[in-house]
Amino acid sequence: MDALELLKSKWQEENQNLPKLSYDDIYRLLHKKSASIVKWLFIISILELIFWIVCGLLTPESNKELFHQMGLKKTITITYVFHYSIIGVFLVLFYLNHRNIKTTATIKTLMQNIIKTRKTVTNFVIYNLVSTALMLLYLNFYFYSNKEQLFDLLYKLDDSYQNLNLEGFTSIFFMTQFVVAILTLAVIGFLYRIIYGILLKRLKNNYKELEKIEF
Repeated sequence: MDALELLKSKWQEENQNLPKLSYDDIYRLLHKKSASIVKWLFIISILELIFWIVCGLLTPESNKELFHQMGLKKTITITYVFHYSIIGVFLVLFYLNHRNIKTTATIKTLMQNIIKTRKTVTNFVIYNLVSTALMLLYLNFYFYSNKEQLFDLLYKLDDSYQNLNLEGFTSIFFMTQFVVAILTLAVIGFLYRIIYGILLKRLKNNYKELEKIEF
């Protein structure tokens, strides 16, 4: 018998002495892990909401004044109300998903709730990325359509613009806006992939394990 076969033989002998997990033991373990993951999804989504609210409150007064002078104050306010209302709906869904998984009694129901939770998180991520992209696109389109007014305001507010003409300002400002928008979406997408992606992968693994004991 070679070394590999000897190692296998010893492992099998030792494995026979290990305690066996029953069907119910595995289910309870996966149930507990899934409930914990969904609870963390709910907590992280709340922390994210708090983060963006704090960022909004810390917006420089010069930016707020610029939006006001450009006639965007009402639009920004309506957008914020709509956006946070949608986020509120997602928070409720995250909470309901956690409650449903925590109180589920069968493997089939648990699997269905895991699928539902994964869809909720995916839609949440898609909504945030798409809404951010559309908001940035709208703002820059509006600024471009009113670039003369924008240039006049920034010329008064920021000394760095006083050495530029309208054409030079347009090139520099909107190229900068384009780069910032791409970087913003890339960073948000990357963070979502890391944070939510890890939790969703764990949920997927739990689902696969449940499939094994169900079928």
